[in-house]
Amino acid sequence: MPGLIMFAAIACGIPVRAQDQGTIRVNVNLVLVDATVKTKDGQIMAGLKKDDFEVREDGVLKKMDVFSRDELQLNVALVLDLSDSIDPFLAPLRDASTVALAALKPGDEVALFTFSNEAELRLPFTKDKNKVADQISTFQARGATNINDGIFVAAEYFLKTQPSGRRVIILISDDVGTDAGGQGTRDIVTEAIAADTVLYNLKIPGYNPPSTIFYASMVPGLVNIRKVMDATGGELFDVQNTANLDAAFSALIQRIKTRYTMGFYTTATGAEGKPHKLDVRLAPSFGKKGRDYTILAKNGYYVH
Repeated sequence: MPGLIMFAAIACGIPVRAQDQGTIRVNVNLVLVDATVKTKDGQIMAGLKKDDFEVREDGVLKKMDVFSRDELQLNVALVLDLSDSIDPFLAPLRDASTVALAALKPGDEVALFTFSNEAELRLPFTKDKNKVADQISTFQARGATNINDGIFVAAEYFLKTQPSGRRVIILISDDVGTDAGGQGTRDIVTEAIAADTVLYNLKIPGYNPPSTIFYASMVPGLVNIRKVMDATGGELFDVQNTANLDAAFSALIQRIKTRYTMGFYTTATGAEGKPHKLDVRLAPSFGKKGRDYTILAKNGYYVH
């Protein structure tokens, strides 16, 4: 697609100077949204074309100016649980990371975050994927499980750095939170949507005795990971056995790479200070969304 060279440097809601059929449009906003499409049986629908999709902004059907699959750069934030319960699984996770991240393109970038009692950036965006796996091998697991801040800090990093590619957060955790941190589910969803990022969850086994499970159920304010994924268009990859970790992590990376990316120009401005609703669906000939097929895509965006 001729325009993709330019579009690859554009993030959602960023004012751009664009050429369209010989005319120049200045100070327009390009909104990008990417989606995974599944049949009612849960199978991935591959081979769809631009005309197979409909995108609505605040209920209004939009003209699609961008359509691609696995053509735009990826910016991936790995958010790794380093609480006590993860310690036995760090070694296989390091090995799985080496295999899975190797499937990314040379130009794709990865940043590494960890969380236990607190969340922190361990490695800023880098194209050296081996460096990420090597860093994981140095970690020791200890402390509480502050998933809230883990996701929020990664979304905040995207919002501050504004990388030009598609933005993805991969939460790697047993999902048993024991510390609600400083941000609730609503704030985390708002930050993730504002940062134009998608949350994926690689749920791994953890060593959690019944007392830990009971304690976690009593902690108020723990993030609802499912709500964040639904709002941003992400997905859960549940690893029941560490023997399947390599395959699951690799499948997650492949899923991210092969999402459909669509874009349209909006006249909305940041002065409105509110999110705009998005609705992605297939053409009527495919049947009804939610009954005949499902689409995983973000349900809103902010203009920055």
